[in-house]
Amino acid sequence: MNRYPVWKYFLIVLVLVFGALYTIPNFFGESPAVQITSAKATIKLGPETVSLATQALDKAGVRVENVFYENLGNNGTVRARFSSTDLQFKAKTVLEQALNRDPSDPNYLVAFNLLPNTPAWLQSLHALPMYLGLDLRGGVHFLMQVDTKAVLAKRVQGIQTGVRALLVEKRIRFAGISREGDVVEIRMRDEETRQATRAVLNSQIADLTLVDAADAEGLKLRATLSPQALKRTLEEAVQQNISTLSKRVNELGVAEPVIQQQGSDRIVVQLPGVQDVSRAKDIIGRTATLEVRMVDDSVRRGTEETSAIPIGSELFKVGKGAPVVMFKEPVITGDYISNAGASFDQNQQPSVSLDLNGDGGRKMREATRSKIGKLMAIVLFEKGKGEVLTVATIRDELGSRFQITGMESPAAATDLALLLRAGSLAAPMEIIEERTIGPQLGAENIGKGFNSTLYGFAAIAAFMMMYYMLFGAFSVFALAVNVMLLIASLSLLQATLTLPGIAAIALTLGMAIDANVLINERIREELRNGNSPQAAIAAGFERAWATILDSNVTTLIAGLALLIFGSGPIRGFAVVHCLGILTSMFSAVVVARGLANLWYGRRKKLTSVSIGQVWKPDA
Repeated sequence: MNRYPVWKYFLIVLVLVFGALYTIPNFFGESPAVQITSAKATIKLGPETVSLATQALDKAGVRVENVFYENLGNNGTVRARFSSTDLQFKAKTVLEQALNRDPSDPNYLVAFNLLPNTPAWLQSLHALPMYLGLDLRGGVHFLMQVDTKAVLAKRVQGIQTGVRALLVEKRIRFAGISREGDVVEIRMRDEETRQATRAVLNSQIADLTLVDAADAEGLKLRATLSPQALKRTLEEAVQQNISTLSKRVNELGVAEPVIQQQGSDRIVVQLPGVQDVSRAKDIIGRTATLEVRMVDDSVRRGTEETSAIPIGSELFKVGKGAPVVMFKEPVITGDYISNAGASFDQNQQPSVSLDLNGDGGRKMREATRSKIGKLMAIVLFEKGKGEVLTVATIRDELGSRFQITGMESPAAATDLALLLRAGSLAAPMEIIEERTIGPQLGAENIGKGFNSTLYGFAAIAAFMMMYYMLFGAFSVFALAVNVMLLIASLSLLQATLTLPGIAAIALTLGMAIDANVLINERIREELRNGNSPQAAIAAGFERAWATILDSNVTTLIAGLALLIFGSGPIRGFAVVHCLGILTSMFSAVVVARGLANLWYGRRKKLTSVSIGQVWKPDA
């Protein structure tokens, strides 16, 4: 009656081993370390960087515990572990000087980090400590300034291109179009043409303010953005950058990030529980945008650095195919890219396939239709500096899909595709504040939160064992298993534990012990009704199960609603709450009954059970 088959005991033992393995890493602590990552998309780290770092540290006399390379998919990294923070600070300075010849344009980023002291055999099982949120541990904090001047310049340049295309389409003869700061000037030879131009622009472009002007060269029409359009342009640029940063943070796999606007032109990015500062800065801080430009064929190839650069063109000296002179006005930019993926070209060499939206495909077709045999270049702009990815000859008219060829390796193609797929920034941004913030509540409050949970558990354990005797001990063991499984699940998921999460753990303790109280009281009731001890144990667990299931399912529905519709700390609470409900049901019903069956199940002539005083009504 009260006997488990062997496989159920084996299942319980397996779950306990799982819980222990994935809970233990949270008690090993962390060591100070530094991390080396690439500062540019075209520079990749490999195992050979380990020897460079080791040689630099040995030469400077900095004692390091170990240096190793870790392949993180698209972002390889080299990490060095030290025994003290003094060595950590010294090593950062040494490595920055040794790896970067030009400090103003570094090829490698060296940042402080913390590495878990978890043994390698546990790490091989992906048994790692869970993250703590900003309110418990801190994390990475960035304050980013959006370049509003670049936003306006980009919009005005687009207006200039659009006005020229519109006047050509309407067959209005104009003497020229130029841009002076934030003003687009259109020159005309007579008043009739100016009025026709005004009528066309007013009907087609509603965001312009048009003002008549004249000088010695003739009549002009000055077009500027209206104040409402200017404000809307800046707001849209900040919102697009926030959206792009959100996509890039998703690539980092950070739980519960904070990305929000501060003021009119600043964005705050907080990544809770992240100590990998260099990788976060590398992905988030990049202002990488792609531009496709036509090569200026008035400058003969091979003479770019000695020839005079024509007005409207510029010289690029870095990258494949450089030096090369290109027109400043791009054919398309990263705004028109709808998808990017690593692939192989017709020669089975790594490349990046780009899909353009409708406008991008149209612009590409118009630009390349009459340029067969001409050179076209693809430029990647990072941190205000352009690097030529490839210079290719246009063999045929291009459309909404084409490839960037000449990539060094499949990994380089994958990395570039990831960056482009995450979206281009509407405007460059500069990190004006960067820091690793400490716990907002302070170590004292963290200790109080931990102690409150610990003392609460101890109080529950003391009450249960005094009131329910041996069955109370079974309940306390099941409660300990519940907490262990909950921590193990959070560690396995690499979830970020915040203060609301701790509150959810405390709530889970109360709900879990509530299930055991229901079971124990049901067993007492069966004993009062005159059932034998074995029958009372079996009936108590079976009949309490329906009540436990109902109460936990209704609470789980509420937790799922918080998880679906909540955000930030609310989602953190909901995740821990839902996991706690599942682990508490398993521990209260399966583990507690397994202990009862193991202790009492094989006694054929059981006369009593240790479950405290069973109060029977008087005759």
